[in-house]
Amino acid sequence: MPTYDTPERRPLGLLLTANVISVSGNMLTVVAVPWLVLQSTGSPARAGLVAFASTLPVVLAALLGGPLIDRLGLTVSSVVSDTVCALAIGAVPVLHMAGALSYGALLGLVAVAGLFHAPGETAREVLLPRLAQRAGMDFTRASSFYESASRGARMLGAPLAGVLIAAVGAADALLVDAGSFAASALLVGLGVRDRRPAGAAPAGQGPGYLGQLREGYAYLWAARLLLAVVGMVMVTNALDQAWSAVLLPVEAREHLHGAQSIGLVSGAMGGAALVGSVLYGFFGQRLPRRGLFIAAFLVCGFPRTAVAALLPGLTPLLVTTVVCGLAAGVLNPVIGTELVRLVPERLRSRVFGATTSGVLVAVPLGGLLAGYLVQYAGLRASLLVVSGIYLVTTLSPLVLPAFRQWDAPPPGTGVTPVQEPAAA
Repeated sequence: MPTYDTPERRPLGLLLTANVISVSGNMLTVVAVPWLVLQSTGSPARAGLVAFASTLPVVLAALLGGPLIDRLGLTVSSVVSDTVCALAIGAVPVLHMAGALSYGALLGLVAVAGLFHAPGETAREVLLPRLAQRAGMDFTRASSFYESASRGARMLGAPLAGVLIAAVGAADALLVDAGSFAASALLVGLGVRDRRPAGAAPAGQGPGYLGQLREGYAYLWAARLLLAVVGMVMVTNALDQAWSAVLLPVEAREHLHGAQSIGLVSGAMGGAALVGSVLYGFFGQRLPRRGLFIAAFLVCGFPRTAVAALLPGLTPLLVTTVVCGLAAGVLNPVIGTELVRLVPERLRSRVFGATTSGVLVAVPLGGLLAGYLVQYAGLRASLLVVSGIYLVTTLSPLVLPAFRQWDAPPPGTGVTPVQEPAAA
């Protein structure tokens, strides 16, 4: 395995800080944009269409961006991504103040932000194991810290979003999100260098763009455990998008007394998930990953929508959300640790891009279909449908053979990749 000369923790700290700032600001978009559409149009279907426009480009960028990240470099990819997102999101309040923010313009701006968001996020995920190694830190713990930082940012960002929307309006609150993207770009650009470990092959070497793209997807297809995880998370991400982009905003408008409730529920999820991530960092290595993955997924998903459907009111939803959040905080570190264990260093940009596109590919449909489902079937029926699909999906690891590979001993010690499949 390649090594670094001396431990250096500052770049890892800057990456974590940039991620906290970016995620905190991005929560404003998650809360403010659907609320802005519901306020201005009163249409759940249009709120779902905005969610579709913001997430479809994320999928396209993730599908095609892995080799481009290798060519640009991880740091440059992250900085360019955050800079464009800052300009696109910042244009929403500027146009709103000028009285020129049409529904079509909003669709276009959130689509641009979505197109550039995924490459930057993938670049930072690929940087994480490298910076953890530079810092002399075990990756399981570094992944837990990274996820804890993200969850803490969501915990802070969601209530802040509710307060800002109530104070200045949904459109103007997005100025803070634009500022967060700009701050993240500065921190990564000035403090995180894409210095490859000694002995590592230069990025982008080997086949051309299409060959590198095919290589990443071929590897994912051959790694059946990763493919099964991607399929499962693809479905649950779409259901989570239905909840956050349509079902929760409509529930808040009709039964929970406004946007502040969205902030409280999202903040409770983020805060509990932060605790779950921290606990995993200290104790996760002692537990079987497959059992932890299945149990956490069963707890984190369907109870939220089931309680919202059957026990209307803020208090039952908040209590359930806290329990769900504790379980959710475990999932990304478990999955991230497995990705790094199985994927070789030279393929991570391509394979991580392929996995990102896979888990996001159904997300645009989640918000879009939820909008129309609420419009024509009603909120309660929609919540029950989402709950049922979520429960069935999270039970699938009990029967799918690919998930049993998590029970097998690793092919080596530490972060050791499986044998690479031949490129197609």
